[in-house]
Amino acid sequence: MNTADLLYKLTSAIGVSGAEDKIQNTLSEILAEYGEVSTDSLGNVYCTFGEGYHFMLDAHIDEIGLIVRDITDDGFIKIDKCGGVDNRMLLASEVSIWGKEEVKGVISTLPPHLQKDDQNKAPKFDEVAVDVGLTKADAEKLISPGDRVTFKRNFTHLLGTQISSSVLDDRSGVASIILALEMLKDVPCRITAMLSSQEEVGGRGAAVGPFGKEVDEAIAIDVSFAYTPLCKKSDCGEIGKGPMIGFSPVLDRTMSETLVKVAEEQNIPYQKEIMGGGSTGTNADEISLTERGIRTALISIPEKYMHSPIEVVDTKDVENTAKLICEYIKKRVGEIDA
Repeated sequence: MNTADLLYKLTSAIGVSGAEDKIQNTLSEILAEYGEVSTDSLGNVYCTFGEGYHFMLDAHIDEIGLIVRDITDDGFIKIDKCGGVDNRMLLASEVSIWGKEEVKGVISTLPPHLQKDDQNKAPKFDEVAVDVGLTKADAEKLISPGDRVTFKRNFTHLLGTQISSSVLDDRSGVASIILALEMLKDVPCRITAMLSSQEEVGGRGAAVGPFGKEVDEAIAIDVSFAYTPLCKKSDCGEIGKGPMIGFSPVLDRTMSETLVKVAEEQNIPYQKEIMGGGSTGTNADEISLTERGIRTALISIPEKYMHSPIEVVDTKDVENTAKLICEYIKKRVGEIDA
């Protein structure tokens, strides 16, 4: 399976935070050929194989979305956010409600002719509803409070090797781990891929996932900001220029420096991502604090338009992330066995 096909398969599966069963099933099928697959009560999916020094690779499987709060007397579906949804993209969006079956709808918007002075203001959630074209009685046969809602799926090949799709945050990270597993089959160490749940609502899956697994080192793979107009270049990486290696007070500096060294030795394009403060905003924060502490690094895939239905990544960056993971582990195994 090539990278674009893998991304299409991964982004097609639904997995709003706390309701990740469909993407869990997809991953369980994909990962079965690599090692022992298991899940836990929080919805994390694990694939483990090998013996020896233990590396954990993490990427989160959940996506931002919406949750049904109520059905009004006139049949409109009231919603709230599930994760970091940008209110600006609500109006006139096409959505699917995942009730007893998929119910398609549109988020209500007021025609510009009827708008008043605040027409440029982002709506609040209590100001919008989903129109599914049903009466309340008919809607209640299919939809219940607590059902998850996703924005319309898209998967578009842009020019070159860039892909636009929803939920590339963080299915592109998941893809890079799957590609890396293919290259790590015969490396003499223990590998656990942890495809973690509920990152978008606080890193809950990653906070418990490493417990009891005796992990020696971990690498979290997520996405980070790629430059687009109106962004500060100093705050962003560049799409197509390789994985972003994180440097932060909460990340293991030796691991970060070794990742850079490996990238240079293996001619893998890379970028540095310098993060101040006391967190990275990724699962690396939770993993590093598990049990007695786990040495943790962070690799991010440059992504444009994060937390929108039109996220963009470059498949070359996904593939180079996988290569960097593989070459780092091979180097560390060589050092440990020396």
